[in-house]
Amino acid sequence: MAKQNVPELFGSNVFDDRVMKSRLKAEVYESLRKTIDENAKLDVTVAQAVAAEMRDWAVEKGATHFTHWFQPLTGVTAEKHDSFITPSPDGGVIMEFSGKELIKGEPDASSFPSGGIRATFEARGYTAWDPTSYAFIKDHTLCIPTAFCSYSGEALDKKTPLLRSMQALDKQAKRILHLFGNDAKFVRTSVGPEQEYFLIDKEMFDQRPDLVYTGRTLFGALPPKGQELDDHYFGVIKPRVSAFMEDLNEELWKLGILAKTEHNEVAPAQHELAPIFSTTNVATDNNQLTMEIMQKVARKHGLVCLLHEKPFAGVNGSGKHNNWSMATDSGSNLLSPGDTPYENAQFLLFLVAVIQAVDDYQDLLRLSVATAGNDHRLGANEAPPAIISVFLGDELSGILDAIKNDAPYAGAEKVTMKLGVDSLPRFSRDTTDRNRTSPFAFTGNKFEFRSLGSANSIACCNIMLNAAVAESLKQFADRLEKASDFETELHALIKETITKHERILFNGNGYGDEWIKEAVEVRGLSNLKTTADAMPHLLDEKNKKMLMEHKVFTETEITSRCEIMLENYCKTVNIEGHTMVEMVRKNYLPAIEGYLYSLAQTTSLMKSVSTKVKCNYEISTMERLSELTDEILVSVEALEKALADLSGYDEIIKTSEAIRDDVLPKMETLRGYVDEAEMLTSESDWPFPSYGKLLFSVY
Repeated sequence: MAKQNVPELFGSNVFDDRVMKSRLKAEVYESLRKTIDENAKLDVTVAQAVAAEMRDWAVEKGATHFTHWFQPLTGVTAEKHDSFITPSPDGGVIMEFSGKELIKGEPDASSFPSGGIRATFEARGYTAWDPTSYAFIKDHTLCIPTAFCSYSGEALDKKTPLLRSMQALDKQAKRILHLFGNDAKFVRTSVGPEQEYFLIDKEMFDQRPDLVYTGRTLFGALPPKGQELDDHYFGVIKPRVSAFMEDLNEELWKLGILAKTEHNEVAPAQHELAPIFSTTNVATDNNQLTMEIMQKVARKHGLVCLLHEKPFAGVNGSGKHNNWSMATDSGSNLLSPGDTPYENAQFLLFLVAVIQAVDDYQDLLRLSVATAGNDHRLGANEAPPAIISVFLGDELSGILDAIKNDAPYAGAEKVTMKLGVDSLPRFSRDTTDRNRTSPFAFTGNKFEFRSLGSANSIACCNIMLNAAVAESLKQFADRLEKASDFETELHALIKETITKHERILFNGNGYGDEWIKEAVEVRGLSNLKTTADAMPHLLDEKNKKMLMEHKVFTETEITSRCEIMLENYCKTVNIEGHTMVEMVRKNYLPAIEGYLYSLAQTTSLMKSVSTKVKCNYEISTMERLSELTDEILVSVEALEKALADLSGYDEIIKTSEAIRDDVLPKMETLRGYVDEAEMLTSESDWPFPSYGKLLFSVY
């Protein structure tokens, strides 16, 4: 059967602008567009008209149910399905969907994380329609993107603070633009999140309790080959993976998700998907959908999609690069330097606003990407270090240096690349190289925040980034609006900001030990290595003050989120620890003992045949494996005790510190002994698929 062409397929399951314009009355459409574009108040009569058309469209598409689709603080999405059916007097049913049902839902809020905002017996919560993100059909259900709040009005989701942060930045950016004579209707942040992931065979996945329970391998000796040859990176996509990618693209395109780029990543079995930019809250919704659909499509192909940040030791983990920019309603990118960035004062002001924001709130940016999984990846010579810094490249660095020193800027000369083959085209070299070791890098007309883990919701980092930049812009607008001479004050402000915040600028190798030393000891930058180190800084007074002043969070919401994120960290590692204990006691120790018994029988039999038989392999292997079983037993008992001791802490911060300082080191020690034993035990006796099989079986 011939496939649909992409333009016809794209957005076919989305109640998007094309559908609304064709189905809604002109006055209803215009009112709704005003709500979407200008944050105007939603008219209830408009909602009723939209609901009727949305229902008819969904039923025509085969939908039988609707759901308020939301993003609670679990990090994944949630949905409760209700059918459209309503009893009719003749004993049948009719399909109904009201404006009230569109605008408001009431899921049970008691079992979602609330960080103390809600008691277990306080069940009521509300979902509220987000008209700025299009409704879509998934599995015969009309999904309505919504915000989620408690009965008392506190946000219990990631979307509400994200929308608030976007509103805060919009307000302050428009103040700055007004000073330049640009009265934009709105300023929106836009994001293009690159998504990395692993694909492994489902049969092998099902044989690994650690993958099933935790999403990562807690044990596993390195195979003879990993990523040393760099042959997987951008390599030919193998047929099984290509078939998965083809189906994935179709499913994403149906939902209006702008899936653009796909390729093999560095590690074996690792891949990447990158979309085209979209408005931040829409990009967040789309990325959550992308992760869900990746996992669903993979299973149809006998695969499992691993989104954990570090599913395999010894090879690269997976990140999610958050490409972030700001644009006006006219489409003008506020981070586009133009041909002469040294003459573009508006661009330079927005640029230094971002630099100041990253320096002032580096702790917020770091904690926004802090998870138990991402702790294994950051700083591991595959991802940026835990230290936050900004890469600008040679040209912008030269411009800022010239401004700081009141010196003329000579400009970066365009260099034509000559490749030495007449038939190949010549092209201009960019004025600066890229820096893959930088956590926060300027890449032409956007910033790329590279520290996110692959399973992270992008809402968290964009909330903090939007809010921090809004604060910088507010400070700038407060000062410039009072200036008697705008141009003089503008130059002084840019110069002062560069001088004050140049410590955050670094164009070198972020992996080097010398940078870590310089960053911390000389520049005074923070090095928050783990979630336990980073997350408590959410409660720092300066951070709470800024987030509350811009109405991104209430104080209660801030406190609850610190509690929730640390609790998630502790529970995640606790599950990993107990999984290790179970695997060791039920599988690894019996397997090693079984192989020892086999070696002992073989040795005894060989010695009985001839006293001259030395049995060096058997005896030396038995001796080391016997030592290792003792070490494994001691280590697993120590881990069990450390896990049991966690119940003795009353505060979640203390529990997280005990996890960091006691539990994780004991897990690492136990793993080391088991992995060594794997290399000495026969493959037929080892209870689980090896790294070599897991990483290379798909190919």
